[in-house]
Amino acid sequence: MSARHTDLVWYAAYGSNMNPARLRSYLRGGLPDGATRHTPGCRDTADPIRSMPLVLSGLLYFATESISWSGGRAFYDPHCPGEVPVHAHLLSATQFCDIAAQEMYRRPGAVVDLADVTTRRISTLGPGRYETVVCAGVHEGHPVLTFTAPWSYRDLPGNPPAPAYLRHLATGLRTAHGWSPWTTAGYLATRPGADRRWTPRSVHALLGVENAARRGPRMDRPRPLE
Repeated sequence: MSARHTDLVWYAAYGSNMNPARLRSYLRGGLPDGATRHTPGCRDTADPIRSMPLVLSGLLYFATESISWSGGRAFYDPHCPGEVPVHAHLLSATQFCDIAAQEMYRRPGAVVDLADVTTRRISTLGPGRYETVVCAGVHEGHPVLTFTAPWSYRDLPGNPPAPAYLRHLATGLRTAHGWSPWTTAGYLATRPGADRRWTPRSVHALLGVENAARRGPRMDRPRPLE
């Protein structure tokens, strides 16, 4: 991926990478809790320069079948009405590219034209999951980027996420946005695909006493994109 056009980007994580511990396995390599697939890590293993809550326009949904977690994967549909809370991590462009490559089951070092993404707002690199890079806007002078699938959530059946995967999303939401367990459970259980199995009560029970008592560190309030 070329980083000549921007040195830093906000990676808008809406799935399991909202959880800093899960993101770290992509940065440094390793096996995240509850997964079955190791990741090689980025060429630059440094932690994010900064992480903060943001809200994107669009919809979070669950579909396909994850080989690492089993159950549905989280995807972002930017064309649907609604709001998607994310945990935005300020990374080098090289780190973002290497995370994207690992999500695409490729080795770090794949080349993607960031200038094309920031200009066109969306760039489809392939037909599969996480092979479409989206620029959701600009925040504090840096592009807000994420990756998703090229299809709409209406194009394929939903598939509920596995418990371990859902815990990472819940931890990430609570860490970034400071949500209560019930708010977190209500949001996740009502996303398309998740609603085929999960209810707010069952997600709340999944979080357990420890998660229910834990609050994330004090964070800035979610901000709209410029």
